Amino acid sequence: MPREQLEAIIKRTRNGGAEVVNLLKTGSAFYAPSSAVLEMVDSIFADRKKILPCTVYLEGEYGIHGVFVGVLVKLGVRGVEEVVEIKLTPEEHAALRRSAAAVKELVEIIGV
Repeated sequence: MPREQLEAIIKRTRNGGAEVVNLLKTGSAFYAPSSAVLEMVDSIFADRKKILPCTVYLEGEYGIHGVFVGVLVKLGVRGVEEVVEIKLTPEEHAALRRSAAAVKELVEIIGV
């Protein structure tokens, strides 16, 4: 994928909430979560095995252990059937590990 296209996707993802608010004129806090839940439930109950972004407990995937992180998973009748590990650049992998470490640190601080 060309770098410019990737950067355009990243920018649109960052600004997606504002885009939805501008389109709906009433806010978006209800729409995205409910839409995501519907897609997850449909994939589980209909055993569609859709690959969706979800927050799951990692046990070695991406070299990360013992923390909940948002990654791609395959959802089917048994729930999370597989964590789908995509190839990351070294920079992306480092950013994911930093994010996971920050979450882990916060969880330890608040004692959950």
